[in-house]
Amino acid sequence: MTQQGNSSPASASDLPDDQHLIETTVSSEILAQGKMLTVRYDQARLPNGTVSGREYVTHPGAVVVVALTEEGGVVLERQFRYPLQQVFIELPAGKIDHGEPVLQTGQRELLEETGYRAQEWVKLGIQHPCIGYSNEVIHIYLATGLALGEHARDIDEAMDVFVWPFARVMQAIENGEITDSKTMGAMLLAERYLRQHPISGLSV
Repeated sequence: MTQQGNSSPASASDLPDDQHLIETTVSSEILAQGKMLTVRYDQARLPNGTVSGREYVTHPGAVVVVALTEEGGVVLERQFRYPLQQVFIELPAGKIDHGEPVLQTGQRELLEETGYRAQEWVKLGIQHPCIGYSNEVIHIYLATGLALGEHARDIDEAMDVFVWPFARVMQAIENGEITDSKTMGAMLLAERYLRQHPISGLSV
């Protein structure tokens, strides 16, 4: 995607070589192994030659979907997130199964969680939500041409599915109703894309 505005970020050719920043792995061990996440502790050699510990979580990756109705509404979910003991407003999303293409993950998660299928899919970009302590990558898609059917949620999933106008979602991000980072990042990319590729009847 191109950068808008009066100034542009430096291109790759404008930046110095990365070699003076690179850390190399000396050793690695698993501290904890869960069903989805692994906690690792590595010893890493820093650019200055010293060795330091690096504790981090490995994650299979995920897909988040900005699904738009014909009227320009955004499909959202409300669900309880146990680590924070709080109900959050989010876009449909889910982890990538082993060997699963990322687009297929998005299509599967949208259908399973909300009951919606989409005819058109556009890859908007990726997000690294937790760069200080996880290797998680979230792939972001815009989905249009929706048709509503029956959801197929897992037995351990409980959520409300609803639709808000696009502008209402952006307002909710601004006023703090929506604080989920993947939803915030995906909506920002969707807003930018839709300004460049307008959809009839949808104002962003």
